[in-house]
Formats: sequence, C-alpha cells, structure tokens
Amino acid sequence: MRAKHVAVAGVTGAVGQELLAVLQRRKFPISELTLLASERSAGKQIRFGEDTLPVQKLTAESFKGVDIALFSAGGSRSREFAPAAVEAGAVVVDNSSAFRMDPGVPLVVPEINPEAVKQHRGIIANPNCSTIALVVPLAPLHRAFGVKRVVVCTYQAVSGAGAAAMEELLEETRAHLNGQPFDRKVFPQQVAFNLFPHDSAMGDSGYCEEETKMVRETRKILGDPDLRIHATCVRVPVLRAHSEAVNIEFVRDVSPQEAYRVLAAAPGLDLFEDRAANRWASPIDASGKDPVLVGRIRRDLSNPNTLDLWLVSDQLLKGAALNAVQIAELL
Repeated sequence: MRAKHVAVAGVTGAVGQELLAVLQRRKFPISELTLLASERSAGKQIRFGEDTLPVQKLTAESFKGVDIALFSAGGSRSREFAPAAVEAGAVVVDNSSAFRMDPGVPLVVPEINPEAVKQHRGIIANPNCSTIALVVPLAPLHRAFGVKRVVVCTYQAVSGAGAAAMEELLEETRAHLNGQPFDRKVFPQQVAFNLFPHDSAMGDSGYCEEETKMVRETRKILGDPDLRIHATCVRVPVLRAHSEAVNIEFVRDVSPQEAYRVLAAAPGLDLFEDRAANRWASPIDASGKDPVLVGRIRRDLSNPNTLDLWLVSDQLLKGAALNAVQIAELL
C-alpha cells in the first residue's frame, strides 16, 4: 500500500485519540499526518510515534494534499468541512451521523460489506457504535439462516458521550461516595450509580435518536430494508464498552449449536464464555479489545425459531476508531 497523507479531524477528542493509537498500532502507511481540531485546541502538541505534531485549526483549507481524512469532530463539523475535504481530493471517513443515511454514501463495516467502499463518491460513513456491535454477529447469522426480526436492548457506556462524559462519571462517583454536591455539565441527570432509558434526544414517536439510528443503519448495512428490528437504548454508569442483549427470530428453527458454529468462523468477533465457571463477557473484558465479544447463546423459550445472545464491544475501538481505520485500509 502506498503511504498516504492522513488528516484526523477532531483529534483531541476521545475517538480522535483512539484513531491515532489505532493508526500507529496497525502500522497504517502514513507519509504525512495532519492533526485538526477546533480553534481552542490549535497549537497543542500531540505525540505520534517518535514525532510530536502540532494541532491545527480545522478549516476548509486544511485538506490540501490529503489522501484520507478521518473525521470525528461531530455532525455539524462534518457537514461543514467534509465537502471541502472531498473538493481538495481527499476521501473522507466520517464517524458522525451526518451522512450515514444518505443514499449516495456507503455505510461500511469492513467484516460485513467491504464491497460498499467501491461505491463512494468522496465520503464513506462509519456506522453508529451500537449498530456496528450488533451487525458483526447478526450479519453472518442472517446470511446463514435468514433473520425475520431482531429485538435489541443496549447498555451503553458513558464513553459514547465523549471524554468529558467519562471524566464526569468519575468525578460524580467520587462526590457521591464522599457525600458532596456535584455540578454536572455533560449529563442532564445523575449517571453515577444510576441509569436512564434513553441516551439521546427523544423524538415525537417515543424513540430516541440512538434507537432510530440502530434500526435504519442495520437495514442499510445488511441490504435488507424490510428487516423488522426494535431497539431500546440505555445509558449505564460504565466507563467504556457497550453491551447488548439481542433476541433474534429466524425464518426456521436454528439451534444454539448451529449459531455457535457460524459465529466461531465469523470475522471481527470472539466467542467469550465459560459456562462451567458461570463467566460471561463484561465491559471490562471488552475494554481495549478489537473484537466484539459474543456468548450466552440460548433458545428463547417464549417464541419458536428464536435465539438470544449477549455481546460486548469497545465503543471507542470497533465502535468508532478501529472501524474507521479498517475502512481506510480498504481504500
């Protein structure tokens, strides 16, 4: 692979920092690296390998000579600056929701639909973190057996709301344990020792944005616009890694053993369980790990042709930075 001039937009955020770590760990061939962020971060110095590089202000003129621009600066910044990057000749891999449902923009999970990369017209969208975790095991099961309906409940770590949210959970937990008042800035209500059954803005339909994203994005990635899927997204007081309980109805009877065999051969996931020790994947197990951890596959005793499974995935890695770098590798 020819070395590329890579730009990272939103480099000072939690996902931006993970992007740098993944690029370095996977030895992505970089001829030049441009670090971009908001004006308040301009001038900061960030270490990459043996180099120390300055953070530059993100502008429409930031992309001259850039081959691949990895965006993790939020939807509004992506809508404002991604077209300028494309105009300058870069291919944008965007981590926000800005372009995901645009019919002209491929929505890619490299283990599932790598061929979609070829359809890009300058922008490739990185799916929502919870969607990525779901489709990594769901896609091979759908291909093998045919899926009729999916019901998923997510238990989402505060890392999904960024570095400031992670710090707020730590600080609020300390304050709560010490009986001290706490002035929260990220979450609208207490998150330490608490949870709330919506992790994004609520729509008039009664579904929050995250739930709607999971439904629409899963259908687009799998190429199945009629797939019946229902999601409930919950924010939990966990620092890192999202968990999901998934109920899958198939077109025919599928045994847990058949599902295990398919998933054992599927890329991007690891089967993680020890039934004898009553040990199953937890957020701690998935934190800092690339694969989606899957296990506890069992029959749904209330409905025929239906299995349940449990999965855990690092939101900052496979749910964001790792998936984006894998897309860049496909390019």
